[in-house]
Amino acid sequence: MDLIKLDQDYILNTYKRLPIEIVKAKGSYLYDQMGNKYLDMFAGIAVSSLGHLHPKVIQAMKKQMKKNLHLSNYFVSEPLVDLAKGLVSKSFASKVFFTNSGTEAIEASIKLARKYGKTISPNKFKIITLSESFHGRTMGGLTLTAQPKYQESFLPLLPGITYVERNNIKELRKAMNRDVCAIFIEMIQGESGIQVLSREYIDELIKLSKEFKVLIVADEIQTGLLRTGKLFAYEHTNLIPDVLTLAKSLGGGLPLGAMLVSKSLEDILKAGDHGTTFGGNPLAAASGLATFTILSSAIMIQEVQAKSDYLFEKLNSLKNRYKIIKEIRGKGLMIGIEVGEFADKIKNEALAKKVLLNVTNQTVIRLLPPLNMTYKDLDIFLNIFESIFISINTNKNG
Repeated sequence: MDLIKLDQDYILNTYKRLPIEIVKAKGSYLYDQMGNKYLDMFAGIAVSSLGHLHPKVIQAMKKQMKKNLHLSNYFVSEPLVDLAKGLVSKSFASKVFFTNSGTEAIEASIKLARKYGKTISPNKFKIITLSESFHGRTMGGLTLTAQPKYQESFLPLLPGITYVERNNIKELRKAMNRDVCAIFIEMIQGESGIQVLSREYIDELIKLSKEFKVLIVADEIQTGLLRTGKLFAYEHTNLIPDVLTLAKSLGGGLPLGAMLVSKSLEDILKAGDHGTTFGGNPLAAASGLATFTILSSAIMIQEVQAKSDYLFEKLNSLKNRYKIIKEIRGKGLMIGIEVGEFADKIKNEALAKKVLLNVTNQTVIRLLPPLNMTYKDLDIFLNIFESIFISINTNKNG
């Protein structure tokens, strides 16, 4: 029986599945049951940063599987300790808490922020977050996600959350007060169409956070681990966050998230304050460690920056030739292409040509390709992308 039909029959239909059945994946390609291969330009929504089945990641997983698949948190875990050490050595952080996912890292950060606030004042529990943000689908993450379309069916949400307009310094100043314990930000908002926080806004945020003793929580679940051309997106700015959340590519394809905290916060959460059964699973940690080792290498960082320059140059050349492209935004290999009403048409035509594209915020083609995608495959994408623009222009003019 058709697998897609069985999926509809037995699994809650909360996702809009693509009409293809993937049977295997390798490198930058997915393969269906008919033997067709599809160029993956969103890499599992930024999860498969090294493509699919990277040999070093698979090797690390096989090695760990011969030791154990799970240990409870009553025991230390070598790959987990090594991964935490790596994250600390390459960031501002002093310590790490591991979770299963990004939204769980956000939940841990909410608890940490509120407990921090209570060390100063019983009223210091309020949190600020930005318009059009996306921080997950648990009730805490959903409350921080300042988009009514995601929230309306699940009201009431957590109290004490204030939303301010992205890059609006006046609104930010107005919202800041002594009762605010934290502000959650994405350096680049992915779900809303690759919207970048301005340098002026971040500089003002740094100033206000110091004045009001407010924690800055950087949600780098999508931007982290070299996606923007630096290991962490905050490195593009003057910001050093107090807390940072990671997930997606952290596990190398397996579920793994993390909350990184600064030295001043490492003793806020005590034994019993927070926990998770599967967070920091040894197999996921081994996969994550192999992935992180590659992504944090100087050679890989240079490679991503070079490919980013190449892709932006080619895309801007297309923009100059085709009026369909209104704007190109982003950093590194996290790119948003504003195409207005043509987004779904471009996505569907690309699928017919065996290229997988992702649309976000209805009008934006979001590119999140594997960071190790070859120039040959980038050119395949660019050629097919241009062919679609030619087709749309021909139909419009015809």
